[in-house]
Amino acid sequence: MIKHEEKYCPRCKTEFECKVGSIQLCQCSDIKLENKELEYIRGLYENCLCAKCMKELKTEFHNQNFQNKLKDILGVFYRSPKK
Repeated sequence: MIKHEEKYCPRCKTEFECKVGSIQLCQCSDIKLENKELEYIRGLYENCLCAKCMKELKTEFHNQNFQNKLKDILGVFYRSPKK
C-alpha cells in the first residue's frame, strides 16, 4: 500500500500531497539538493516543505553564501543588499 499524506508547508501554509511511500513520485523529488543546502533547510524546518519553498530556500542559501563571500572580500566596504 502506497502511503500518501496531505500536509501543509510550515513556511507558506500551502497544502500539498506528500508521497513518502513513493518518494520518486513526490513533489519534492524534482528538487535536487546538495548536502549543504539540505543542512541549511533542516536547520530552519523540521518537516516537509512544498516544492516552491524548497526552491526558494535553495536560492536563499546560495544568495546568503554569495553575500558572505562579498563581505569577506570587501570588508569594511561591504553594504548589505536592500530587501
